[in-house]
Amino acid sequence: MDALTWFGLFAVTAMLVTYALEARSTWWVLGFAGACLLGSAYGFLQGAWPFGLVEAIWSLVALRRWWRMRQ
Repeated sequence: MDALTWFGLFAVTAMLVTYALEARSTWWVLGFAGACLLGSAYGFLQGAWPFGLVEAIWSLVALRRWWRMRQ
């Protein structure tokens, strides 16, 4: 596998793990937002811009959720 494939595997795995652990802490929600950004970068880098765009939006949604949970 090439480096881009490994990066995508890492991003998607991070998304899965952080999403599964979100109920434990707000930090996992923030981690999910970051993992979504990684997934977005992967989508744009591989040329799948719709995937990259949707993941960027998910990152914003998760970041907003994290912000609200902290207050």
